[in-house]
Amino acid sequence: MDLEKIKSEIEAAVPGCSVRIVLNGSPCGQHSLLLGREHAFDVAKFLRDDPELHLDYCSNVTGVDWLDSEISEKVKVKQLVDGTEQEVEEVRKTRSPGYLEAVYHLYSMEKKHGPLVLRLRTEDRTHHVSLPSLTPVWRSAEFQEREIFDLYGIICEGHPDLRRILMWDGFEDHPMRKDYVEPNDYEYEPTPHDAVLEKSMQARAITEQG
Repeated sequence: MDLEKIKSEIEAAVPGCSVRIVLNGSPCGQHSLLLGREHAFDVAKFLRDDPELHLDYCSNVTGVDWLDSEISEKVKVKQLVDGTEQEVEEVRKTRSPGYLEAVYHLYSMEKKHGPLVLRLRTEDRTHHVSLPSLTPVWRSAEFQEREIFDLYGIICEGHPDLRRILMWDGFEDHPMRKDYVEPNDYEYEPTPHDAVLEKSMQARAITEQG
């Protein structure tokens, strides 16, 4: 799909919205559109209702956890070297805060085209993890938004029934987060084998020592 054209059409239809093309350098080359949270719901309705695009089906919603990263940049600065001011190159490192991401794959059943890949990003990974739910636009996103809430902790605001779908209600944390720490309960594994067997034995030894 022509992302440049779609981006222009979105910006014309939803004034003030933020839309950016995210390039994918992998062999699949599946580029995507990154939407700002504030207008994402209005953009979604436009993509569904526009007579030419008519993206009426959301086939898949997935979550991604992006950890904090360190960016190294070479800069030239002036320093005194042997009493003489010279321009030298030094490396400066800055921290880029992580975030969570919801990725939607859209198709048009009527027009027989797609996918169009949409991305929505949270402000960070800890305190500001809310995104607008797109389930009211594409009903097929309902269970999948519940899944990214359950496994990644993304709060889909406006979802009709946002609750865990894979883990039980009392479960703490979100198992697909990259910094998730497994509970030390391998002694309860009914049929331990390989790496699980080793962890089970370690857990049992700790229990016996305690």
